[in-house]
Amino acid sequence: MHQVAVLAVDGIHSFDLAMPLQVFSTAHSLQREPGEIFGPRLYDVRVCGDGRDLMMAGVGGVEMYRFTPPYPLAAAIDADTIVVIGVPAGREPLTEALDLLREAHRRGIRIASISAGGASVMAASGLLDGRRVATHWSRAHLLAERYPQVIVDTDVLYIDHGDVLASAGAASGIDMCLHMIRQDFGSAVAADVARHMVVPPQRDGGQAPYIAHPDPGDDHGSLEPTMRWLRERLGEQVQLADIASYAGLSPRTLNRRFREQTGTTPLQWLLRQRVHHAQELLETTDLSVEEISRHCGFGTSIAMRQHFAKHIRTSPMTYRRTFRARTDS
Repeated sequence: MHQVAVLAVDGIHSFDLAMPLQVFSTAHSLQREPGEIFGPRLYDVRVCGDGRDLMMAGVGGVEMYRFTPPYPLAAAIDADTIVVIGVPAGREPLTEALDLLREAHRRGIRIASISAGGASVMAASGLLDGRRVATHWSRAHLLAERYPQVIVDTDVLYIDHGDVLASAGAASGIDMCLHMIRQDFGSAVAADVARHMVVPPQRDGGQAPYIAHPDPGDDHGSLEPTMRWLRERLGEQVQLADIASYAGLSPRTLNRRFREQTGTTPLQWLLRQRVHHAQELLETTDLSVEEISRHCGFGTSIAMRQHFAKHIRTSPMTYRRTFRARTDS
């Protein structure tokens, strides 16, 4: 199994710790016995900490409970992925943790941070020098002031550099963890985890936080009903005017709101949903590429191959072979 080590230190937020544990432990193989909800586990998730009786905090640093991590901090070096929760505001990260992250990065271990606390630890380790990092808007200015070599971005849910990832907040950490599961085991497994957790199956990292751009005098309504309507019509030829009509907005207002809430246009968002659905069908069905292209609204297999080359950087058949092999193993 893919091993995930979640780093725990004194004073971290309870939800920041629980979230990656819940997401990764929910990931199971789609090959399940009749009548069973889950197949075999895909991740071995471990909490690695710096001692006994660590305090877990709520918002504002209020003590929630105490616990002792079952694994020492040093055990994280054996993991395939390390998730950094980080330290409370104003507290220095442990030297041992910084040394661990530098060594893990040197060994090629994937490292991800949750919210501002995790980003501050990653920045202190030097792994984010010269890179964009997603972090929580409330502490972005502090991170930028303390680590001027880091490019702070509060307008995205998460950022993936391949070797390191960073999420803007605890809830967007769910999106980031689903993204990592998608990389490891495919879209179908990630969608299965999302269904079990009752969360949106796909919010791309470039999507803006929904409350990032308040507009006085505007109700700034969520586009989630419109997005759900579009997901139900992936195989249909939907135009911008059709989407605007359903949403009850002018095309100009629809485009503005989509950029605010997703970081892209309605038609580009729809295209990404078609690609994601095609990925799931390639992993879970024996439909031909031509059939999948029609089912997902691409029209032709040539168009689907072009979009796969652009967004997934591979061909549909190579993608199918890759994730079928991972699922079978």
